[in-house]
Amino acid sequence: MAANEYRGYLRNQTVMEQGEARLHAAHGTNRPLLFGTLAVMGLLQVASSVTILLHLTGYLHEVNLSSTEPVKEAHSEHLMADALRDIRKKDKPRKNSKDPIAVAHLSVKAPIDFSKTDPNAVTTVYWDEVRGTLNKIRYHDGRLLMEEQGLYYVYAKTCFRYAPDHATKKQDVSNVQLIQYIFHEIHTQSKTKPVLLTKSGGTLQWGNQSYNMYCVQQGRSARLKASDGIFVNVSNSWLLDPEPEGTYFGAFKLSN
Repeated sequence: MAANEYRGYLRNQTVMEQGEARLHAAHGTNRPLLFGTLAVMGLLQVASSVTILLHLTGYLHEVNLSSTEPVKEAHSEHLMADALRDIRKKDKPRKNSKDPIAVAHLSVKAPIDFSKTDPNAVTTVYWDEVRGTLNKIRYHDGRLLMEEQGLYYVYAKTCFRYAPDHATKKQDVSNVQLIQYIFHEIHTQSKTKPVLLTKSGGTLQWGNQSYNMYCVQQGRSARLKASDGIFVNVSNSWLLDPEPEGTYFGAFKLSN
């Protein structure tokens, strides 16, 4: 009985030692495979992280997986410069494809003939086209001539002044009329029958003080056709202020 139990004990111990040996052998055999698997998983994780980062930063372009050409190195400074260039192109204002509008602005032409002092005379004002602005509107003989039809805003300002010390000869300005007229000259009608668009002014009672001045400014819209003209007449033109900031004439197109 005792001998049988002893042999059973020896047999169980031998089996246990053989099992431990097989277990150690199995561990020794699987260790390189385990390390290799971990290494491959690590490389895949790094590659995935880099791919996501490149997608988020916009640096990764479409790649032909079948191509065998080497991928060129992307320099961040070049990529940022390209991005800024694209932004500037988007933010750059687009040029207006429409033609510039018709516009004219002319100041009074100096010198003015101060010898015509007839208080009852109404004369046409002449303007300085050399220093003025003319676009799709022509100037001729005191008139602005339209090159295209449309609705225009027409304006004029005339300043009158009198300084006894600067006058060629003494004049009586104690009761003087200073009136401004804007006329529309229709090209299909006779030039002797222009249409009065607007007028303004007043009767001044100037004294003999050293300086007297009075300005008239008016404007209105008018529908004009191609080749129609507009011009300004004034009374007592010999009193016109020759300064360009005080006496000017112009028009600009509002719509067709």
